Amino acid sequence: MQIEQPVIANDTPPSIAMLVRHAHANKASDIHLRVGEVPRYRIRGQLVPFGKQWKLTSEIFQQYLVEILTPAQIQEFAATRELDTAIFYPGFLRCRINCFESLTGGAIVMRLISLDVPSIDGLGLPAVLKKIASRNEGLILITGATGSGKSTTLAAMIRYLNETTNKHIVTVEDPIEFVHTSQNALISQREVGLHTHDFHNALRSVLREDPDVILIGEMRDRITVNTALQAAQTGHLVLGTLHTRNAINALNRLLNLYEANEQQAMRIQITESLIAVVAQMLVPTTDQRRVAVHEILINTPAMQDYLLKGEEDEALRLMESNTTEGMQVLNHALYKQVLSKRVTIEEAKKASPDPYDLDRRVRTGDMDGSSLTREFGL
Repeated sequence: MQIEQPVIANDTPPSIAMLVRHAHANKASDIHLRVGEVPRYRIRGQLVPFGKQWKLTSEIFQQYLVEILTPAQIQEFAATRELDTAIFYPGFLRCRINCFESLTGGAIVMRLISLDVPSIDGLGLPAVLKKIASRNEGLILITGATGSGKSTTLAAMIRYLNETTNKHIVTVEDPIEFVHTSQNALISQREVGLHTHDFHNALRSVLREDPDVILIGEMRDRITVNTALQAAQTGHLVLGTLHTRNAINALNRLLNLYEANEQQAMRIQITESLIAVVAQMLVPTTDQRRVAVHEILINTPAMQDYLLKGEEDEALRLMESNTTEGMQVLNHALYKQVLSKRVTIEEAKKASPDPYDLDRRVRTGDMDGSSLTREFGL
C-alpha cells in the first residue's frame, strides 16, 4: 500500500493540522512521526509510509511540539522525556497524543478520534453489552491488545447509558478521548493533567462525587484495582480495561498484581464483584475495513464457581455452551463473520486462538451451526 504525501508548497513540511486532515482522508487511525524517519500512517492495522521526499528533522519536530503543546507541556516533556495529551479540532475530530524520546530522537504518535460518539448498534457490537451496562453495580472489564478498539467500545456503552438512564457517570481519563454531552444522564469527564494532578488521587476522590457509574480506564496497578473493587462493592457500576487477549486470562492478570499469599482473597473479591469480561480484537474485512470480534464471559453463578476454583477449562466450556446468557468464545464470533462473508477464512485463522478448531467449525457448521446455516442460505 502506498499513499501520496500532502500537497505542500516550497518543499515546506506539512503542519500537524495538515497531516491530521490528510490522515483522516486516507482513513488512517494513527499518525507516527519520528526524527530521522519517514512519516507513517496506520491504515487497517498496517503502518504505511508516505512523503518519501522528506524525513522528520529535529527542527521540524520542535516546530510540531510548539504547534500541539502548551509551553508548560513542552517544559514537562523536556524534563520527563514523555508526555500524554490530546488536541481538539472543532467540528472535525480529536487526537490522542503521546510524545516520547527514542534512539533516533523525538517521536509523536497521534490517535485520530471521531467527534461522533459511536453507538452499540452502529458498531455492530453484541446486544448483551446493553444488558451488562444496565447493571447497577459490579465490575465490567473490556480487554484486548493496544489498538483493539477498547476505548471505542467503552464510549458506546457510556453513550447507551447516557441515552437510557438518569445516572451520574464519572470518568477519569488519561487523556479524554470521546467527549460526551449529558443527555438523560449527567456525565462528568476528568482528564489527568487538566482536571486532576494525579490519577490515583482522582480515583480516591471519585467515590465522594456521588457517582452511579465510574469509568476508570486501564486497571494498571493495585491501587486502581483496589479502588475499582471498593466502588463495585459499594453500589457502583465500574468500567475498566485490561491488556489481555482472552476473557479468562483477565482474572489471572489482575491476580498477578498481588503477592502469592494475597491472591486467594483477591480472587474471591474479584469474582464476587465481576459482571462480565469482554475480550475484543479487530479483524480485517473483505471491504477493506476492520470489524470487532468478541469473546464474552458472563459471571453467572456457575461461572463464578469455576473462576473461584481456578477451573479454566470448565469455564471455557461454559462460555461455549451457555449462549443464552450472551456468552461466546472467540472462534464462534470469527465463525459468524466468515459465514456472513465479511471476513475471509484466512484472516479469521490469523486471529483465531485455535485455527484447527475454527476450521472444524467452518466445515461442520459449528456446534449449533444448523440454524446459522439456514439463516445465511447455505
